[in-house]
Amino acid sequence: MEPNFEFSTQDLWERDTEYVLHPFSDLAAHKKDGCTVIASAEGVTVSDSDGNRFIDGIGGLWCVNIGYGREEMVEAIADQIRKIPFYSAFTNLTNAPAVNLATKLASLTPGDLNKVFFGTGGSMANDTAIRIVHHYFNRLGKLEKKHVISREHAYHGSTFLAMSMTGPAYHAGWDVATGFVHHVSAPYPYRRPDGMSVDGFRAQLVDELENKILEIGPENTAAFIAEPIMGAGGVIVPPPGYHRATWEVCQKYDVLYISDEVVTAFGRLGHMFASRDIFDVEPDILCTAKGISSGYQPLSATIISERIYEVISDPGGAFLHGFTYTGHPACCAAGLKNIEILEREDICGRVRRTGPLFEDALGALTDLDLVGEVRGSHFMMCVENVADKGTKKLLPAEVQVGKRIANHCQKLGLIVRPLEHLNILSPPLILSEEQIGQIAEILCKSIKATMDDIAREGLWKG
Repeated sequence: MEPNFEFSTQDLWERDTEYVLHPFSDLAAHKKDGCTVIASAEGVTVSDSDGNRFIDGIGGLWCVNIGYGREEMVEAIADQIRKIPFYSAFTNLTNAPAVNLATKLASLTPGDLNKVFFGTGGSMANDTAIRIVHHYFNRLGKLEKKHVISREHAYHGSTFLAMSMTGPAYHAGWDVATGFVHHVSAPYPYRRPDGMSVDGFRAQLVDELENKILEIGPENTAAFIAEPIMGAGGVIVPPPGYHRATWEVCQKYDVLYISDEVVTAFGRLGHMFASRDIFDVEPDILCTAKGISSGYQPLSATIISERIYEVISDPGGAFLHGFTYTGHPACCAAGLKNIEILEREDICGRVRRTGPLFEDALGALTDLDLVGEVRGSHFMMCVENVADKGTKKLLPAEVQVGKRIANHCQKLGLIVRPLEHLNILSPPLILSEEQIGQIAEILCKSIKATMDDIAREGLWKG
């Protein structure tokens, strides 16, 4: 019998719970509660299959930088598909969109990051970076230089190696690569030791990285990977000077510096790339995805330095890495058009103007008893909810405070992302001042409603 694909909320809800395996979900709860079916989108809003409309406070998932419903994006993708929907980029084959996008990216990236490898997601970009790092040192004859240092609270993806580099909080119940992936402390100023200054905390973190390299052995340590601002680990903004200092440590010991800009690139912090323009770092490898196409097509890029390329392109060894969809013409066409829109409308400049307004509007939430800290930068923000502001003690996990707040927000017309005791926002970059105010107002009402709920249930004294 042919399946019935009638578009109705009940039908979709039932078939979703029956057949779809959702990422990062409580599968037991999903079997019982199902999902909201997102059916359409325009600008900064999405609508469900029952016609309810929401401000998309998470930009799909850190993705939709230029907003929804861009007809010129649709046309660019459709035009490319009419010409050629797909062709392999293996060996001596290529296509115009891939060449043109790589050329454009090389003109935007810092330093000599001029060689571009395309994939379809951030996990793939970060996995690719490590494979290239290992290959690079192999070609140099440094066969023991394999170890990678990441950080607690990091998020680098969900493929096996990328998840291994992700912070241990995401490892429970799952196997990860062992033996060559290490984690040092997150640059988490809100949770720094009592009585320690921010400058002292930065110095401690930099010393910890250097000591970890010395413990592993510089001859064994291949790379340090870091997000400019940590994303799914809680939107953690490092102390001033942290990235420059860690980069200098890497330079000292011939450790490659990988900047994971899967989230931060293409305007989210007000620049095409944050590494150099905000954090004064010129990485050896830069990884990006999400905002590169604003989510209109799955696309990522691992961009490597000329220095690395010169070694891996020397005669005597093949580049045995690639994917069917590397350099996919329709995806690259989307990336080109997306960057054209970002530049033509000066969306980075717009974010530099409106981002501080967003920070200020959300910052006012710290007046609420449940809110310990509001942190982030521009259109990458987080609310950390605590049981006690003085001690920073958390509510028990079973209270699900972040999820409660997100549920109240959704009832009021706003989608935010709950992560345990956190609520994360990464909206489209085209928010108006009025929409910024609406988001802050809905969040405030939702946090207050949650405070009332958990106080009434005896889960919090306030």
